[in-house]
Amino acid sequence: MKRTILAVCAALAFAAPTFGIAKDRYVHANNSAYDTLDPHTVRDVARVASRLNFYDGLYRWVDNPPQLIPWLAKDHTVSEDGKTWTFNLRDDVTFHDGTKMTAKDVVYSFERMLGLKKGAGSLFLPMIDPGNTVAVDDYTVAFTLKEPSAIFAALVPDILVVNSALVAANTKDDDMGQGYLIDHVAGSGSYMLQRYDPARGFIGERFAEHFAGWGEKYLDEIEFRTVLETNTRIQGLMRGDYQGLDGYLAPDQVERLREDPNVQILEEESMRVFHFAVHNGRAPMDDKNFRMVLTHAFDYDGYINEIMKGTVARNPTIVPGNLWGAPKVPGYTFDLAKAKEYLDAYKAEHGEEIRTLKIGTLAGFSETEQAAALMQNGLAQLGINVEIESSPWPVINSNMQNPETMPDMVPYWKSTYYADPNNWIGEQYGSRYAPTRNVSDYHNAEVDAMLEKALIITDQAERAKLYEEATTQVYNDAAGVWIYNTKWYGPYASKLKNVRFCPVGNGQDMRWAYIED
Repeated sequence: MKRTILAVCAALAFAAPTFGIAKDRYVHANNSAYDTLDPHTVRDVARVASRLNFYDGLYRWVDNPPQLIPWLAKDHTVSEDGKTWTFNLRDDVTFHDGTKMTAKDVVYSFERMLGLKKGAGSLFLPMIDPGNTVAVDDYTVAFTLKEPSAIFAALVPDILVVNSALVAANTKDDDMGQGYLIDHVAGSGSYMLQRYDPARGFIGERFAEHFAGWGEKYLDEIEFRTVLETNTRIQGLMRGDYQGLDGYLAPDQVERLREDPNVQILEEESMRVFHFAVHNGRAPMDDKNFRMVLTHAFDYDGYINEIMKGTVARNPTIVPGNLWGAPKVPGYTFDLAKAKEYLDAYKAEHGEEIRTLKIGTLAGFSETEQAAALMQNGLAQLGINVEIESSPWPVINSNMQNPETMPDMVPYWKSTYYADPNNWIGEQYGSRYAPTRNVSDYHNAEVDAMLEKALIITDQAERAKLYEEATTQVYNDAAGVWIYNTKWYGPYASKLKNVRFCPVGNGQDMRWAYIED
């Protein structure tokens, strides 16, 4: 059965090549570091810009609500048993060094992802064994899965293709090119690497020969710069030093920018759930009574209405409330009397002494620090001590992927990487994704059974019911503290046009944008 994409989507994506004369530069101030450019070792929003702009996938997510359009692949077919997915590739794609892309590069890239077991590779490993991706011919590649998958198509954009010859030539000590791709690019993307500094960020130059072509106006150069201090980012945008910032600023910061005539705020609904990941595998959080203490010790209304100024929506579970598969649950409330009841029950079984808890927050993300302070205050009123330690996202992210180094709690956002409930409930609480994505060390056999079944069947109504039941069970287990679903407020220079926002990537895919004089 053949999957084809609506022609109108393709038309939007692929503009005919023209000879524009614009010479424009875009500088984006980001609140996280770019510690690597390797597209196969990381998979987070903080470092998504290098993946979107330097590399291409077989399909691509665009617009809001997210939709898939053909990219390196023109279309695909699926075998009757639902296991073999065959993709027909474009024959006009070249890498930045002029080498032509073939199916061999796709196979190499996918096998590299599986071998590294990092980034998106951790999502594909349960689906397909190494060696089961083959080049049928120069422009046809086939993936044979272990079993039918309801989400494989949604993950195809994560198969970012590298120049196999270039990476192989720069592999040392069987590192699969990891050392080389930290500070080099081996892609075919819309921009070519011009300069990289892990302490500062990267600069990309427009790849004029990109297969998708270019419109009459475009950005000749893009820079994504690490600027941790929020006020510095805001002042820089207002002065014209930067043309864009991250779209998840605090409400008072957004209002400050709205008042500047040289700044525009683009608003979009998003699916980005803010929550505390709680280490379920470590005492005292391995006891449900204590986790119930945490769920009732956080001031949800205070955080949403006072700190976030009512600009976000209460989201009582990990699945965004505006997505199918989200259950209807009442949501936990800030109630210290109830929290004390659960604490007394915990102490009756485990004793009075409770060690100091540690919350890890993200440097440069004030919302995480404010949430940690609220949790710290609520628990202090119950006699529980909390230490807060702030670190850059790459450090926190690395620590979270190891149960030994994962803090007791981490407030952060679960962003949209593909528009399916598995992106949230599956990855955050399914055992198949531990520890790289299920960082909370939560394991429940009944939940796993429902999540695994939902990955195989294709009927959305049946899948929705499974996700609702699984999410409700995780909610009843108090496996985390879930706070809100967000709205994206993208601050850009008023002269920047045609920013094509998608919840997958958060408006950092710059190939369509340009500066209007």
